[in-house]
Order: sequence, then C-alpha cells, then structure tokens
Amino acid sequence: MTVTPTRTRTAARGSTALRRFRPWYPSPYLLVGGLAWLALTLASWRVPMCCDFGQHAAVVERLRESLLHPRHPLADLPGEGSPYYSPYALAQGLFARLTGLNGIATVRLATPFHLAVLLTGLGRLVRVLTPRPWAPVWALAAVTLLWGTERAWWSGFLNLVSMTGNLGYPSALALGLTLWAWALTADRALTADRDRAADGRGARPVRFVGPGGLPGLPGHAALGVLYGLVLLIHPVTFVAAALGAVAFAAAPGRPRPALLARWALTAATALAVALAWPYCDVLALAGDTGLDVMHRQLYDRLPQRCWLAVVLGLPALCVRARRAGRPWRDPLVLLFALDCAALAYGWFSGRWTYARLLGPALLPLQLALAVELAAPRPWSRRRRALGVAAAAGAACALLTVHAAALVPSDRFGRLPHWPSYDWAARHIGRGEPVLADGYFAPRLLPGHGADLVAPPWPDPLLGEAERGRRLAATARYLDPATGRAGREAIARRYRVRWLLLTRWKRTPEEAVVVAWSRETGEVLARVGRAGP
Repeated sequence: MTVTPTRTRTAARGSTALRRFRPWYPSPYLLVGGLAWLALTLASWRVPMCCDFGQHAAVVERLRESLLHPRHPLADLPGEGSPYYSPYALAQGLFARLTGLNGIATVRLATPFHLAVLLTGLGRLVRVLTPRPWAPVWALAAVTLLWGTERAWWSGFLNLVSMTGNLGYPSALALGLTLWAWALTADRALTADRDRAADGRGARPVRFVGPGGLPGLPGHAALGVLYGLVLLIHPVTFVAAALGAVAFAAAPGRPRPALLARWALTAATALAVALAWPYCDVLALAGDTGLDVMHRQLYDRLPQRCWLAVVLGLPALCVRARRAGRPWRDPLVLLFALDCAALAYGWFSGRWTYARLLGPALLPLQLALAVELAAPRPWSRRRRALGVAAAAGAACALLTVHAAALVPSDRFGRLPHWPSYDWAARHIGRGEPVLADGYFAPRLLPGHGADLVAPPWPDPLLGEAERGRRLAATARYLDPATGRAGREAIARRYRVRWLLLTRWKRTPEEAVVVAWSRETGEVLARVGRAGP
C-alpha cells in the first residue's frame, strides 16, 4: 500500500483550511459608503433645526407623553386618527421614553440610522442589477450629485444638499426601506425566472442578477409587511414603492399562475398591515387634496432641478432598453416610464403631491448610468465619452449646488440657518397653546412641546376649513384695529397662554412680556395665567 492517497487527502484538507481562513477585504462600496455615512451624519448634525424638523420632533414629543392616546402633534386637539402616528413614530416615542431624550434629540439621533438604511438599500439594489463591485460606488455618486444645477431641497430627495437637512425625517427611512423592498422584489422575480427556465420552457433571462432571498410564501409575506410599513411611515413614498414593485416583478415576463398568487399574497399582506394599524386609516389619505397646494412649487423650474440626471442617464437607459430587446423587459426602463406617467398625472390633474416622485423617477436614470460605467474595461469610445461627461456633470453640480452641504462657506450658498427658540421654550409649558407670528416660530415651537393656535402645515386631521378659521383668528388677534375684548374672546376660544411676536408687532396691553430674543428681536408674552 502506498501513502500517496493519504498525502493527497492531507493536502486537500490543508488547502480547504487555507481557503476557509483566507483574509477578508472590504468591498469598495463598504469603504466609500462608510466614509459617506460619517460625512453626511456630521454634516446633517451641523444644520440647525429648520423646515419640517419641528413637526417631526413634535410627533415624538406627543408619543413620549402618551403612547396609546397621543394628542394632536401641532394643536390643542385630540390626536386620534392622525397619520403622523406611524409604527416608526411609535418606536421613536418609546425610545424617547426609555432614554429620557426629548423629541429634538430623538430626531437628531435618527439621522445615522436612516442613512445606514439608505446606503445599504442602495448597495443591495445595485448588486441585484450587476455583480460589478464598483457599481454601487458609482451609483452613490450619481444619486447624490447628478440632479441639476438648481437646489432641490425637499425631504425624500437623495441629492447631497437635501439629505444634509432632511435625513432625520421619516421620508428618508421610507425611501431606504423602498430600496430594500425593490431589491428583494427583484430577487424573487429572478428566482421565479430561473425556476421557469429550469422547467424547460425557454424563458428569456432577465437583465439583473442576485440571490433569491426568503423562500416561497413566507418570503412574499415578509415582503408584503415591508411594503405595508412603507405605506404607514410615508404614504407618498409608497406610491413610488408600488410602482417599483410592479416594474421589478413584471420585468422578467409573463409569470406563472402560481407566482401571480404569490405576488397577490404580497399585495394582500401590505394591505392587511395598513388596515390593521389602529392609530389611523392611512388609506383614507388617497382622496385628501390638502397637501397639493404646498407641493405645487416642486413643478416650478423642474428642468433646472434634474437636467443633469436626464441628459447623462437617459442614454444609458436607452442602451439597456436596446439590449433587453423589448424595453418593458428591463426593470429600470419600466420604472422610469411608470414614474414619468405618475408625474404627468400629478401635473395635469392638479394633484401636485405627486411631484414628490421626482426623486424616485430619477433613480432609474442614475442607476442605469452607474451600471453602464461599472462595465469591465476596455471601455468603448461611447462609454469613455459617457464617463467623461458624468465626471464633468458631477463636478458642475458639486460646485454650483452641493458643496454647501460639506463646506461651511457662503461662496457655495448657505444651507437653511433658522434661529433657535430655546429661549422661549424654557418658559412655555408642555402642551400650552401659543399664538405665534412670523414664519420660523410656528414651525419650530411644536418640536419643544408647545401647541399652536394655527398650524402652518396642511393637516388631514384638522382639515383646511378649520385651519383657515384658525389662521384668520390669528390675523384678527394681531390686527391693531381689533380691540381688547375681541382679542380676549379669541384667547378664550383657543385657550391661548402665550404670544410669540416678531419685532414688527406691538405687544397687546393685557400681555406680560417674559423674554425676548437678541438674535431676532422676537418677544414672548404671557396672556392670562401661566399654567395649562
């Protein structure tokens, strides 16, 4: 007997052990994405509380006081049925109660979490589209820089300057979960397509790659739960999520009846999650038009906000459409067509809230460009020209718009820098109604726990008619022609305890000045007794 087989087996075991313990190297996206996570988190924390921050902090404050029966987040009213009380808001309120943090700190701390979900979801989706390791890096650069040369500042937009101010909002988390949901949907569609090809039916392979995810019916049900959470957290983002689900599920071609039943399970599970949520009926928001007016401005100067993404991404998308043979067989092409149709519907129908789909509508263009640039070298002349144009476009956008997010200099334009109202919040008790003048105070004071006589944002629970009456009552109270009796009647009706007036308004004779701001000249005055 020779010992050669033994040596062979020993060598095989040794090589297997070497392969098992070979060193691990981080992917390019893990390194670049980690640096982006750190830089954007620090940049976001540098921006003071502004815009919708006070509204989201107010939601956490109300849930911090009562998880089961929170008050209205902005006004001295009951809060039953408010769409702001989503499962994620409830988790934030519970976190605030356990840690003792206030709503402002909780929203601040949500920034790195939301950003991590966004970055991992983007990387996962790109890896479904292509196995090239540098594709997620190019995708991150494209979605953050390649928009336009005019600032697109709105929550749920992934450009660099907008994320710096809006990462703490629920819309950022909803978009990150949407990216994950799209990636998992594409996984399930790809698995079904491979199974059909294995059955010998000659199915045409889809143009994206990736593992199958959870097997069978449990995977589809879990995917439905994910879509249901997006619907509850941010209903506008769910519209984009649903369009993407259709695009990624339908791209492989005509599915078998069994697969159609599984997708029906996904849709039914998402609907069941929304209907089972006891805090509000989120499906009733489909007919609400109160938010349309405030979104009208998003359609203004739309080409200036997105022309770089269109000019650079559309050629790459056309290449994908030509390679697929039939354009609707490519998920990015189909998703772009659906998003454009929804944007056009919003414009022609007057449902301007659909302008929030601008960010998701640009994603197919940006991802198609990233996948095209990540192709293995040597590059063709066309691809080299596209790469040079993309680099020039990114540099142009960075110097004209997005450098303000990273460089604190007026040379590149300033990010919103709103005044602080800590000086007033020290005197206002939690839940005490405030009649506020000006633009900044009504939008920030609710984040400190105060109530407003007239909320500045449209609210489905309050109703536009009632909000209009409250705004009119505020104007009458501040009108110099209104006598003391008229002001006291308004104060009694809305239980006003505090006035926060700009320096252009005269303090009523019955009010007692308590504090004032050296920064803005605003005055805080007490009306009647100080308690609630």
